[in-house]
Amino acid sequence: MTTAIATTARERMSRAREASRSIGLLGDGQKATALRAIADAIESAAVDIVEANREDLERGRESGLSGGLLDRLQLDSARVAALADAVRDVADLPDPVGRVLDERVLDNGIRLTKVSVPFGVIGSIYEARPNVTVDIAALALRSGNAVVLRGGTAAERTNGVLVATMRDALARLGIDPEAIQTVDEFGREGARDLMHARGLVDVLVPRGSAQLIETVVTESSVPVIETGAGVVHIVLDESAPLESARDIVVNAKVQRPSVCNAVETVLVHRAAADRLIAPVVDALQRQGVVVHGDAAVSARADGVVPATDDDWSLEHLSLDLSMRVVDDLDDALDHIRRYSTHHTESIITADAANGERFLAEVDSAVVMVNASTRFTDGGEFGFGAEVGISTQKLHARGPMGLSELTSSKWLARGTGQVRG
Repeated sequence: MTTAIATTARERMSRAREASRSIGLLGDGQKATALRAIADAIESAAVDIVEANREDLERGRESGLSGGLLDRLQLDSARVAALADAVRDVADLPDPVGRVLDERVLDNGIRLTKVSVPFGVIGSIYEARPNVTVDIAALALRSGNAVVLRGGTAAERTNGVLVATMRDALARLGIDPEAIQTVDEFGREGARDLMHARGLVDVLVPRGSAQLIETVVTESSVPVIETGAGVVHIVLDESAPLESARDIVVNAKVQRPSVCNAVETVLVHRAAADRLIAPVVDALQRQGVVVHGDAAVSARADGVVPATDDDWSLEHLSLDLSMRVVDDLDDALDHIRRYSTHHTESIITADAANGERFLAEVDSAVVMVNASTRFTDGGEFGFGAEVGISTQKLHARGPMGLSELTSSKWLARGTGQVRG
């Protein structure tokens, strides 16, 4: 195995490409064992991880990092334990490699089988999210891939300890540690190298702000699976039960406001406005939420901040929420079509027909009826963890788990056939 220190980002990516060949040949049990060893190592290194994270948090506060990003950046002992548990969950999932996706026998007797295979090398560019360092590495290894990470300067100390911990765990098992790489120390130049590493990196997944994602999508020569910002909507239909409407909206906003599946805009059917707005706004305000409402909302609840046109396209990522009264379901659907980032939308309704219409007509990665948008999550969907939530339509859409980190190839078994 390679032991010399790589001096450039491109050299690290070359080593990941080399390591991907042996990682792709690991069996189901070997990959599961490797992940369990990584989980144990993360737990054992919890003190070092939390200390490194404390330094990143201090630097983040001094540099004016937003409250939402500081929340995503923070790793306490409970979150470290949750990271290890998530890795074990991934280890317990079925092997996504080698699945038979299609098979047929041609008229000439050639037997064709389409099977799932690893991509090879997966890259990810993200910011202030050390949990992504572990989640993506675990999912990449479980699906037979090597990984190259660029986690940004905000979490550089934390990510450095996490990557070193995972590499050491692989090395102790005799698995090439070069399968997990970081280019953080090369700064923005490392990110640019990663975006232009076509031939070394097979697919790139950005996670973070709309600006970061747009930069990666427009500048990368490596194929990109686009994850998107979450301007997430909940519609309170005319028939929405008050208790469900209140509880779901509060959960979707307050449970963790800094994440992409938190609700940002609530649309209230005009026929339900007198019944729903005041109690829902009151429940939100009791949890510290600032409601930015249109004139119809302000007329029905106290303490509402007047909404601006910009609020409808804003991903707050904070204890702020935009609320508007719509004339009917058609008006709500028009609003979503105009402002949605195609992440997650939900409708609260007792009308089954309206629920089914909402499911059919809303063009987002995840569309819900009578459920909190916070359930749009790889762990909640049973994937163990997620690489990100794809808002594009090619290959992968929605929470991306193991199967989305595989490609496919056709195997043809003949007996000497030639084409006439």
